[in-house]
Amino acid sequence: MVKHFRIASMMAVRLEEAGIPVAAVLRKAGLPGDLFQRTRVIVSTEELFALWGAVAVVSLDPCIGLRLGVETRIERLHPIGIAALSTENFGAAVANMAKYKRLCAPEEIVHEVEGEEWSVRFHWTLAVEAVPAVLMEHCFAWVHTIAQMGTGTKISPVRVEFVAPREHVSQLEQHFGCPIVCGATRNAIVFRREDAALPFVTKNAELLEMLLPQFDTDLKAQKDAEDGFVELVRGVIQQRLTGQRPSIEEVSRELHMSSRTLQRRLQESGMSFQKLLDLARRQMARHYLRNSVLELTETAYLLGYEDSNSFSRAFRGWEGMPPTAWREMNGCL
Repeated sequence: MVKHFRIASMMAVRLEEAGIPVAAVLRKAGLPGDLFQRTRVIVSTEELFALWGAVAVVSLDPCIGLRLGVETRIERLHPIGIAALSTENFGAAVANMAKYKRLCAPEEIVHEVEGEEWSVRFHWTLAVEAVPAVLMEHCFAWVHTIAQMGTGTKISPVRVEFVAPREHVSQLEQHFGCPIVCGATRNAIVFRREDAALPFVTKNAELLEMLLPQFDTDLKAQKDAEDGFVELVRGVIQQRLTGQRPSIEEVSRELHMSSRTLQRRLQESGMSFQKLLDLARRQMARHYLRNSVLELTETAYLLGYEDSNSFSRAFRGWEGMPPTAWREMNGCL
């Protein structure tokens, strides 16, 4: 999983256009003053939240999230937004954005049909604190913008739901053209079920055909990198399964990184060190039982277990039967 956000340099332009001094925002957020002069503007989830929180404070405009979420010029949109507008309808656009959002951020777009309603929500996968209200409003305004630009109509949601209270409810209702519900159980922008089928006048199959293969290539490269790292760690664990249980400190030293970094990278790949150790042990256990005449006590020792009973309990948990029964069933005796 991607762990950082890449912010488009266009954000600095939009802030200046809104009369918000970028330098003041960066100072308030505790971010480097040259952030937007860099080739790639990369921030963590914590830094992203700090940036948007600073935007709200410096602007003194309760609706700044809405204003920054509205764009009338397609050429200034993020490539993912341009690809979304090139799809055939609103539903396909949201599905497209949800799929490729993972390319650039630890963030998910969750959309689901509930009866006659279709809701769209945003989830920041690495967040440990509340999402700034201004950022949530910006995201919903962005979805609304894609809907209106794509359909060429003044489409409005059924309602917009917020967990936290808002003091500018009337402005929000005027912007979205629907009721605003505060104190809800979730943050969501809710449309009618049939809105997902609304055709896009901006549909461009040729452009989409050009953009999607590159997005898919990036996704595959990202997944291959994650899978490759997990396999690398598993290989090191297996090499050290020689009469002892390798520790995370030993494996991290072998990989020239700290144990904390190793744990974090495994978590980002949906894995843990203990789970990977179990997988390595299971694979090696099957190999030893199938291809050698080792006694169970010897196999247990090689896999780093204290005794054959501990190994047998673990093996039963993996395969649903004792190692001797597995060996016999696979014709290894």
